Amino acid sequence: MEQSLRLTVKPQWDEIENARIEVGAYLQSQGLMRDAVHSLTMVISELIENGIKYGSFTGPEDAIAVDIHRNGDTTTVEVINPLNIKDKAARNHLTKLDKTIQWIRGYQDPFEAYVEKLKEVSRRPLKDEESGLGLVRIAYEGKSILDFFVSEEGSLNVSAVSHFRGDNHEKD
Repeated sequence: MEQSLRLTVKPQWDEIENARIEVGAYLQSQGLMRDAVHSLTMVISELIENGIKYGSFTGPEDAIAVDIHRNGDTTTVEVINPLNIKDKAARNHLTKLDKTIQWIRGYQDPFEAYVEKLKEVSRRPLKDEESGLGLVRIAYEGKSILDFFVSEEGSLNVSAVSHFRGDNHEKD
């Protein structure tokens, strides 16, 4: 039986922790083990952070939508933010997002992508503010398959699909 939760998150950094707490409580109520809850709240944090960084928020009503669907052992997290597709920076972000997801998928094991990204980050100057680790963490630590699309309304929908068993199954 499918269970769902939908949150609306203001594009403000302090809202990420509020979303983590609410989603964590929801996932615990769904019978997920502590490690799975921790992994999935990290996934949500990373995706909301990206939504804040790369979203196009023009008015106070603009927000990030977070949808969580549980169906058996499958959890789908979808984070949706407004996007100005006419903006060159937004188009560049979409290109980079697509390349990164395809790069991660190019590895048989997301751990390999994670290690390669850590090596790359370790070679960068300390003042480099963008590590690029978020999506790789989602794939590896969150045990997730990433995807995205741009809706007809101009929203960026990024999803992460994970498989975690509940308490009444053997530990992952």
